[in-house]
Amino acid sequence: MRRIVVVGASAAGLAAAETLRREGYDGTLTLVGDEPLAPYDRPPLSKQILAAEWVPERLALRTPDALAALDLDLRLGVAATGLEPAGRTVELADGSALPYDGLVIATGVRPRRLPGEGAHVLRTLDDALTLRERLTPGLRLVVVGAGFLGAEAAAVAWRLGCEVTLLEPAPVPLAHAVGTEVGKVLTNAHLERGVDLRCGVTVTEVAEDGVQLADGSGIEADAVLVAIGSLPNTEWLAGTGLTVGDGVVCDEYCKAAPNAYAAGDVARWYNPLFGTSMRIEHRTTAAEQGMAAARNLLHPEAGQPFAPVPYFWSDQYDMKIQAYGCLRDHAEVALVEGDLAERKFVAAYRTGDRVTGALAVGMPPKAIRQWRQAIATGAAWHDTVSTTVPAMES
Repeated sequence: MRRIVVVGASAAGLAAAETLRREGYDGTLTLVGDEPLAPYDRPPLSKQILAAEWVPERLALRTPDALAALDLDLRLGVAATGLEPAGRTVELADGSALPYDGLVIATGVRPRRLPGEGAHVLRTLDDALTLRERLTPGLRLVVVGAGFLGAEAAAVAWRLGCEVTLLEPAPVPLAHAVGTEVGKVLTNAHLERGVDLRCGVTVTEVAEDGVQLADGSGIEADAVLVAIGSLPNTEWLAGTGLTVGDGVVCDEYCKAAPNAYAAGDVARWYNPLFGTSMRIEHRTTAAEQGMAAARNLLHPEAGQPFAPVPYFWSDQYDMKIQAYGCLRDHAEVALVEGDLAERKFVAAYRTGDRVTGALAVGMPPKAIRQWRQAIATGAAWHDTVSTTVPAMES
């Protein structure tokens, strides 16, 4: 294997490239990125960058010297447009073609959009800087979608003095993931600060002066941010024979096809720890999966299943939210430490008869670390969670 191509120059792609070199690969290593910037961190876009607390240069995942030490054939500002598995070539938007012996697909996701023009999204540095220029005191901002991204942006805009309206189609934001009671706790942080949170509201399109709703009414705004989820960047793989279904479908080794692996937000792989297929859009998982895919590409005979305990965090107002595991589709959620009303607590999540997730708000890292271990070992719920702990509405 003398030519490896990594398509996608964000956290997963960079981690794959670094791992390949660390594992002794000394052949041609090409890293392709559709943005013109060197690999940078995305979670701060909706927090420190949007709040103008960081300069953009602080986002860089590696220094120029560290990148140079990887001896990369770096192709930035050019997207992959096609793949020829039989001939093992990646086609690029500039008309060139890259031959490969091994391939890592790490093309990430893009934001879902609504009909109409003029709305902001939040995925790239340019997106964040463009919206940041608009967030001045008194600006009327409508945020469509009260998931973690929308909630973070709403919190920043409120701190900057904007009049924020947060729209969510579900009765309780995030209830599908964290449970109804925990979702209400997170929701109250917005309501207490005067954010106009409206649930059970469906936005149909972006208008010149705001947004239109499904009931025919409209909400006026000076700026609109659409934060309604994302779509995996898989179009360039059409007709290649690779299985695509809400991401690039992989096995437990992150293998998508012979000599082709996937990692990061675009990868849907079988996680043996939870016994199910999943696609995780978390920064930590992206880096871990990039490393796993690279190792398994180089050493398939000694391949290790990728079976992580996913981790994510969110900062909203004065709340630090941390979570481990798989919270969605849980059967039960229980308060195991702290107080919901004080927004200082740990909640545990059950699926089947196992502990499969844990979420902490306003607690030190050690408070949730023990629950990560319980998830990783497949601990039985009734052996781990006290029978005196009342279940919460999920």
